[in-house]
Amino acid sequence: MHNSRHPYAPPTRDGVGASCVVLPGQGAGSMLDFLAQRLSVVTRGEWLRRMLAGDVVDERGDAVAPDRAFEGGLRVYYYRSLPAEPSLPFTETVLYRDEHLVVADKPHFMPVTPSGRYLHNTLLVRLKLKLGLPELSPLHRIDRDTAGLVLLSAQQNTRGAYQALFRDRQITKHYDAIAPWRADLALPLEHTSRLEESPQFFRMHEVPGEPNSRTRIEVLEVAPSAEWARYRLSPITGKRHQLRVHMAALGLPLRNDPFYPVVNDPPEGDYSRPLQLLARSLEFVDPFSGVPRVFESMQRLSLP
Repeated sequence: MHNSRHPYAPPTRDGVGASCVVLPGQGAGSMLDFLAQRLSVVTRGEWLRRMLAGDVVDERGDAVAPDRAFEGGLRVYYYRSLPAEPSLPFTETVLYRDEHLVVADKPHFMPVTPSGRYLHNTLLVRLKLKLGLPELSPLHRIDRDTAGLVLLSAQQNTRGAYQALFRDRQITKHYDAIAPWRADLALPLEHTSRLEESPQFFRMHEVPGEPNSRTRIEVLEVAPSAEWARYRLSPITGKRHQLRVHMAALGLPLRNDPFYPVVNDPPEGDYSRPLQLLARSLEFVDPFSGVPRVFESMQRLSLP
């Protein structure tokens, strides 16, 4: 088994970092066999093309040949590519930048990191190229459907201190949301539940058991029609889709939510119904300067 103490890290290409897969300790066959089986979303023919082009390398920086024998524990790097990527008619805004941090205001429909159909049209890749920061990395995530603030680390050397703020719940986050108004619901309230991945892997759901998610919910404004309201949602924990699931569980599904309470995903290229959820503000004490930081999105949600 190979065990390198100083693995090679390939450079970014057009702002896109290489993906990494670590081979299990035991295996047989060729490297092409392993990749085609382990990462079958890419066809065997495409893996062969990438390997022959030198686009698959090991932790020593050597190109991985298709017929190379399986090597347990080896790190293998490869670059993602897409035959066609949807364009997005939106752009992000950089609200703040220093030697440690970048704070971006993300539009609806833009993924934070490469995934699925999106590679270059993601917040991370666009900012790497725009700002010339190859080490840029998000410190947290918000959904593609959600707009608002994203905090990113500009350099690896200081990243851990900011990651600790999220781990230790030292960052206060507030979201704005548009959802139905329920006069019978006493607000403010804190909703707690146990969230787990549902049989539909892209959705979460509440299940019996010890709570692992907690959200504070307040009403900010009620529409004159009393049909809709604008809420402030303050996640105390950070489970995937937590705010969306909690609101739906209370009978307050977010306006234009494509996943909750039922799946109603709009067709590709339809940007007419953005999810009415906005990461509005972030507050924390900077771990290096000791200065309180408060950032607020420039975007706003309007009552229908």
